[in-house]
Amino acid sequence: MEEKLYIRISSNCLSFAVGDDQLGNPLAYEDYPIRNGIAMAANMRNALKNGELLTRGYQRATVLIGSPLMLVPIQEFNEDEMTTSYHYTITGMEGNQVIHFEIPNLNAVAVFCINKDLKAVIDEHFAYVQYIPLAYPIWNNMHRHSHMGVRKKLYAYFHDKRMEVFSFDKNRFKFCNSFDADNAHDAVYYILYVWQQLGYDAKHDEIHLSGIVPERQWTEEALHHYVQKVEVINFEC
Repeated sequence: MEEKLYIRISSNCLSFAVGDDQLGNPLAYEDYPIRNGIAMAANMRNALKNGELLTRGYQRATVLIGSPLMLVPIQEFNEDEMTTSYHYTITGMEGNQVIHFEIPNLNAVAVFCINKDLKAVIDEHFAYVQYIPLAYPIWNNMHRHSHMGVRKKLYAYFHDKRMEVFSFDKNRFKFCNSFDADNAHDAVYYILYVWQQLGYDAKHDEIHLSGIVPERQWTEEALHHYVQKVEVINFEC
């Protein structure tokens, strides 16, 4: 099967990865420097011309998008209404193209957006493109992890100065939201607020952190003041 290129796009990040058997490595990774002052679509055009991985002629790409998202139960999802519902729920994203991605194992559809010019550049270059939420690989890994043991678990995934907080109830999301989290004190406050709202038990349930945790040692210690079981999972995406 033809190799697939993975493209990660967030507000200040553009990176590429692919399995590279020719070099004897499981993964080849390239972080492309963003030029401030020009649109992400223009940065992508430059990367397509100059990036080491992108000049190898890959035709298949999976694009991980870090835009704000809305989760909808599969049985309630209506594609004809998703754009209106998205802009009603999430403001400031007008002018972008609203897209969706089904997550059958969690009984959900993720609705998110991408800049129209950026999507046009990507679609023009690759023969096959799949767009997925940035946190999707993390959700999958943590969902499998959530079945280990009988304790309830709350997860916080840190990336790009943001934090995704989520938990599962069997094969569906129990909670999922994102917060600005470039400040460790704010991150701890949001995590504990969600913990309290979900009614988790400080002695028996667990908090799991992953990604680039701000002030990691302080954050762990601050959470330990209120929750007995706090663990960092060394998995980044």
